[in-house]
Amino acid sequence: MNPQHLMSPNEGPLTDLADLPGPRGLPLVGNLLQIDKPRFHQQLEKWAQEFGPLYKLRLGPQPIVVLSNSEIITQLLKQRPDSFSRTRKLKIVGQEMALDPGLFGSEGDTWRVQRRMVMSGFDPAHVKGYFPSLQMVAQQLAKRWEKAAIHQESIDLQRDLMRYTVDTIAGLAFGVAVNTLSSEEDLIQSHLDRIFPKLFNRLLTIFPYWRYFKLPSDRALDQSIVFIKEAIRGFIQQARQALAEQPELREKPNNLLQAMLLATELESSGVDDALVAGNVMTMLLAGEDTTANTIAWLTYLIWQNPSTLERAKNEIRERISDVKCPTYDELNQLTYLEACILETMRLKPVAPQLPLEALHDTQIGQVRIPKGTLIINLLRSESVDPDRVANAHAFEPQRWEQEGAQLKKISMPFGAGPRMCPGRYLAMTEIKMAMVVLLGQFEITFVGTTNGQEPEEVLSFTMMPKDLVLRLAL
Repeated sequence: MNPQHLMSPNEGPLTDLADLPGPRGLPLVGNLLQIDKPRFHQQLEKWAQEFGPLYKLRLGPQPIVVLSNSEIITQLLKQRPDSFSRTRKLKIVGQEMALDPGLFGSEGDTWRVQRRMVMSGFDPAHVKGYFPSLQMVAQQLAKRWEKAAIHQESIDLQRDLMRYTVDTIAGLAFGVAVNTLSSEEDLIQSHLDRIFPKLFNRLLTIFPYWRYFKLPSDRALDQSIVFIKEAIRGFIQQARQALAEQPELREKPNNLLQAMLLATELESSGVDDALVAGNVMTMLLAGEDTTANTIAWLTYLIWQNPSTLERAKNEIRERISDVKCPTYDELNQLTYLEACILETMRLKPVAPQLPLEALHDTQIGQVRIPKGTLIINLLRSESVDPDRVANAHAFEPQRWEQEGAQLKKISMPFGAGPRMCPGRYLAMTEIKMAMVVLLGQFEITFVGTTNGQEPEEVLSFTMMPKDLVLRLAL
């Protein structure tokens, strides 16, 4: 077939992938031994500065193209899922880990049959309908932090925020109160926390040792997946029972899980129980990690900028009538806080890179990209490029008030195109609610690391700050 053009071709002869510049590797292993997994995203960004917006590297026998031009990345993302997909290795490793593919991991027609259902379940109208559940979870977060403030205890910020996001997604999407915030036990959360790190590690491991023998961490992973799947079966059983006992829910379901179960009854929907279970797993994983890490980065960056902190607190005082029970419409009035969130996502995107696979022969500029080539899209490089953004590494939320339209062309924290993150409205609402709790009900006395250094960025499928501690006063 004729190659597709992701970039307007320039005059001159076509070149092959092998002609691209890139870091020098070793025979057989390529650049594999150079990879620092927790900082892989930073390595790729540094190489982009050295070799340009399109370069190559090799992990073992596999050639990889690395792309950091936001305009071309946007074109590529708009061509999913027909021309680009998630990688075959992600699919294989996910299957080996017994992860049922939901919307995130599905491709082609399987993805299409789920997309409308899941997207509609997370649109602004449905998020507003689920809002009372979010209010309850926020009140539980406030109680947990109040206890820590009274006893002058340091708070493991990410751990508490992951409790908050797990409780939120379980309540909003599944109608289940897991309530990890009110308990010192965090069983489901601790099991969820094993999945992304192990998935990421296996994706960057050339020899699949787990197919032949299991390390203790692999056996722990297997146990965690069994536990989570059993919990998901419980969620589904509760939802089916509610539908049976309350026939009116068939016309107006209370949550996304009920809507998905109703879709399985329609022959034309293409949705079955396996897809429902896969989407529950996906929402638990994605809903926990990404939002919690964004709130953690936001909290740190605001604390580091006192004038920003004071302005955000003043906005909350002026626009929220009751900080213990803000309304959905009041959260939407927090425009400066939203600018703070967008600026955090520009500087500290929890998904700084997006690997995809070319489904057809294609062409980027004058470079031929064969079918099956892995393309790693760097989603932050231009967002922090001084040639594209003034004072690029500074936390300046006001820039979104002045040049937000331009910034959105290069900052893509939720992706772009047909596969843009369906949970973006919920994520923004969750983040604002958590910040109203934090800035409206408490005084921050410290946010930082236990060693006093700037928090490290650690990549473990998603990117998170390392060892952030929060201390509060009433």
